[in-house]
Amino acid sequence: MMSPTPEAHALPLLAHASLEAPLAWRADGPISAARFLADARRVAALMPAGGHVLNVCADRYRFTVGLAASLLAGKVSLLPSTHTPETVRQLRHFAPDAFCLTDSFPCDIALLQMAWPELAPAEDAGPVPTLPPDRLVAWVFTSGSTGAPVPHAKRWGALVKNVRAEAERLGMLVHPHALVGTVPAQHMYGFESTVLISLLAGGSFWGARPFYPADIVAALEAIPSPRVLVTTPFHLRTLFSAELPVPPLDLLVSATAPLSANLAVDVETRLGCPLIEIYGCTETGQTATRRTALTAEWQLFPGVRLSMEDGRAIAHGGHVEAPTPLTDVVEPTAADRFLLHGRTADLVNVAGKRTSLGFLNHQLNAIPGVVDGSFFLPDEDDSDGIARLTAVVVAPGLDRSHLLAALRERIDPVFLPRPLLFADALPRNATGKLPRAALAALLGGGAA
Repeated sequence: MMSPTPEAHALPLLAHASLEAPLAWRADGPISAARFLADARRVAALMPAGGHVLNVCADRYRFTVGLAASLLAGKVSLLPSTHTPETVRQLRHFAPDAFCLTDSFPCDIALLQMAWPELAPAEDAGPVPTLPPDRLVAWVFTSGSTGAPVPHAKRWGALVKNVRAEAERLGMLVHPHALVGTVPAQHMYGFESTVLISLLAGGSFWGARPFYPADIVAALEAIPSPRVLVTTPFHLRTLFSAELPVPPLDLLVSATAPLSANLAVDVETRLGCPLIEIYGCTETGQTATRRTALTAEWQLFPGVRLSMEDGRAIAHGGHVEAPTPLTDVVEPTAADRFLLHGRTADLVNVAGKRTSLGFLNHQLNAIPGVVDGSFFLPDEDDSDGIARLTAVVVAPGLDRSHLLAALRERIDPVFLPRPLLFADALPRNATGKLPRAALAALLGGGAA
């Protein structure tokens, strides 16, 4: 008997029962799955020859069309965590044939640009595309300690397994859900939990990305039930502080930073729906969930397991294609459950974006005129629960405005130090390291 061909195992791009069903929503109404496929095929035909696409479309629908078009055109998406000039220079080195798909004008990204085309409504969808499980969909990047973005391959089969596990855990496979996302589609959380989950669970999403509370409320009012809000702790706090009436929700999903149990209880009480947190990272994708108002334990996705090596957790199994060390401190409590005890010392999470102190230090010390410098994450300010990055630098001849402008070229603005302090020397020990206590003492002593 002949073995099945790779095509026999191909997985569809869409899981919608009917192509007439909505995939996206705008202020003037729904966009059908058929329209989406037609748009994707037309955009694919217009793409230049390069094999890699930096899709920076801010509109979630256009991003999703661009993703599907890239797959149809045999191209791979690039999903870095930021689009600073330095990151783009690194991407050009990684993928010299990359071009940028953008819906923002003017766009200052230094790549060959493809402007989002004006597309008249069309329903010539054609068949639903299928992709082999080993099809490379995207390269996602984390910040390496050397300053070069570290690529991680995301293949269609693993993404499908991961996202369908999420949809089943969230109860989104039984009935199509409509969701509003406040996180960018390019962020791994937004990519999985707004874009892919809508494609692979037969649901739909709000086409734009609302940020302000009034815009979030208006988007929720424009979509049908069952409604899902996919958001972050920052946006939750902002939404609550605005004291606007929020339309009835069926589910609330949060990620990028842990929620306190008290806030989770308050959210569920005020919004009248369950709140589910998602745990994951760029390297593994999402791996666990918890209902924080009820438990501190995280439950792993089916097949995913943790093993401990030298006190560090290693994720493997399920959709995680290779054993992957986690950057957080965790304590397994059962075969499929664990407690999260915080971040490792080098990991920085600001406004839902992650990087490492090693990466930030590399970029600071690479600026001409900087003799020595280091970022420092003080203890959280108990008044508002926010830790603010500080940097101390030895840079004779440079002033604060020059340094901040140079840093802005290299790192995401959310990681700019507040404050940026100057010193004559840094208190390094004999091995060249900066003990935290010595650096804290320098800051406490009032560096210039």
